[in-house]
Amino acid sequence: EEHVDDPNFLIAWQKCKAYAKQNLADHIWETQHIKINPESIYDVQAKRIHEYKRQHLSVLHIIRLYNQIKENPQLDIVPRTFIFSGKAAPGYHIAKLMIKLITSVGDIVNNDPDIQDKLKVVFLPDFNVTNSQRIYPAADLNEQISTAGKEASGTGNMKFAMNGALTIGTLDGANIEIMKEVGKENFFLFGNTTETIDEIHKKGYRPRDYYEQDEELKKCMDMISLDYFSGGQKGLFWPISDHLLNHDNYMLLADF
Repeated sequence: EEHVDDPNFLIAWQKCKAYAKQNLADHIWETQHIKINPESIYDVQAKRIHEYKRQHLSVLHIIRLYNQIKENPQLDIVPRTFIFSGKAAPGYHIAKLMIKLITSVGDIVNNDPDIQDKLKVVFLPDFNVTNSQRIYPAADLNEQISTAGKEASGTGNMKFAMNGALTIGTLDGANIEIMKEVGKENFFLFGNTTETIDEIHKKGYRPRDYYEQDEELKKCMDMISLDYFSGGQKGLFWPISDHLLNHDNYMLLADF
């Protein structure tokens, strides 16, 4: 804080961040053969793969952006690279299917000439100490979008914050502490709070209402359920879409 107005410090900070981003880009190219733009926004979600962590909500956001660019190829947006990493429990079928959805959406987005370098999607396997040391310093934006009331604390968000990433997150767990430390103006609040979630449940939460009333959401969900990203495997992602439309215990569609 003492150096925020020191131009020499700011230049040194920017160089450090640029080095970390290039280092991660090189690692992604060497291991995944995906070429990403180190000057794009690195939008990162690195944590345990779980429905309440809501990696699939980020995927819906990616599909929405993809559709917007497809409909308007001249759309002027800041290039963004979505980077996921994390592990799923061995018997957690939906979590493993979420990883498959991330990589399958990436296969379409990364190879669509209409998209160019405006969007990239990367899943980095083997999330461990070595790889996390590449990921945390490189992140520009840290996704902490677990359903409010489900995240008791959190340590990954602290590591991102200490490495200079901005946080977009629900008002939950350690996000609350981070917001107090960095100031509300530097924290990007997302989604329903525990209070508004309680209100929605009291009225009766029907995820299909959100699906039927939001054309963009409906298109994104239909692309998942109707095999746009399935690579010829009919019904591959039906368990995800079916669960969201008929149960949605973690309120993805309400927060879309």
